[in-house]
Amino acid sequence: MHEALKSMLAKYNCRSMNDYSNALREILQEIALLGLWRGKFFEKAAFYGGTSLRILHGLDRFSEDMDFSLLNPVNNFDLSGYGEYILKETKAFGFELKFNEVGKVYDSPVMSAFLKADTRKQMLLFETGEDILNAVPKGKILKIKIEIDTDPPADFKTETRYLLQPIPFAVRVYTLPDLFAGKMHVVLFRNWKSRVKGRDWFDLVWYAANHPELHLKHLESRMVQTCDWEVGKELTENIFQELLIDRINTLKIDELKKEVEPFVKQPDNLSVWSKDFFISLVKRIKVV
Repeated sequence: MHEALKSMLAKYNCRSMNDYSNALREILQEIALLGLWRGKFFEKAAFYGGTSLRILHGLDRFSEDMDFSLLNPVNNFDLSGYGEYILKETKAFGFELKFNEVGKVYDSPVMSAFLKADTRKQMLLFETGEDILNAVPKGKILKIKIEIDTDPPADFKTETRYLLQPIPFAVRVYTLPDLFAGKMHVVLFRNWKSRVKGRDWFDLVWYAANHPELHLKHLESRMVQTCDWEVGKELTENIFQELLIDRINTLKIDELKKEVEPFVKQPDNLSVWSKDFFISLVKRIKVV
């Protein structure tokens, strides 16, 4: 096994097939970030979303997708060249991946691509036991979705953070108050009828406990851009709290727990979840 991979894998304490699968995904995400850094991607874009919280801020749940935002709107942004940097970097560590851009089916500022790999074949690099490998279904494909917002909403700030593995490198990322604003936009306005996301509410708990500062102006800009808020109307702290409480009252708590359980190490920690619990977090959020 490559020494850098051995060092990266050691921090996961893997025991099951699911543990190794989550570790594989996250290691590939970090190597993909290294490839993007080598391609100078972060001179034009910033990392945001749940995976950025996991990798750069220690969020205690695994995350599947990688979300990025350009620093300024670009109509004809070319993603393909950066895919080449990702594939070159992952290949250097022994992985065999494919990079597939996704054609837009409707007018959207979001560009998408997938990193795909044969799960069992890639896990062989970890030198796992036969019992673990045999638990991986034949033909199981690991997919990492990459999305880039080419028309970012206004009023956000970024910062540079550093990863030390597989080598030291830098990643531009939204500041935590703006990351929180982005997460609250998802919490408030994601279409819950088609997709329940307990992970969003897990992240809300994490923010409330660790970094409760929320940039309200950036949240307002996101809401205006998605036509969830009237242009020129001020989003106040009281209105935000009312919107969040209204959303909490629509939740199906058992469905939230079920969705997030595969991504957390200690599902028992979700036992406290209830509508009252989430409402208690509303006052903990500090608007900035």
